[in-house]
Amino acid sequence: QVQLVESGGGLVQPGGSLRLSCTASGSIFSTAGMGWYRQAPGKQREWVAGIARLGTVDYANSVKGRFTISRDNGKNTVYLQMNSLNADDTAVYYCKLSTVTRNYWGQGTQVTVSS
Repeated sequence: QVQLVESGGGLVQPGGSLRLSCTASGSIFSTAGMGWYRQAPGKQREWVAGIARLGTVDYANSVKGRFTISRDNGKNTVYLQMNSLNADDTAVYYCKLSTVTRNYWGQGTQVTVSS
């Protein structure tokens, strides 16, 4: 019913930048909250950033000052700009769309930070 597709992951050197995108199908994007999560090997999935319907944003302490979440309702897309990347940022990144009734998850995109 709602499909989320992430893109923009890849291999980047420490200190580099990437911008992730997540595009949603359907007509509910503009009324839904969006978030980014990540899961590193051997670790639990953790919340990274969130943005509400009207644009209010929040970040995990580990990424504050380095990552920026934004949304373009006209394109049904949420973005995660990631700067000053380090090895601890290596993970599969997932976007999530939240409605009153349920959450929808994308399939994830791999981000690898390595020299």
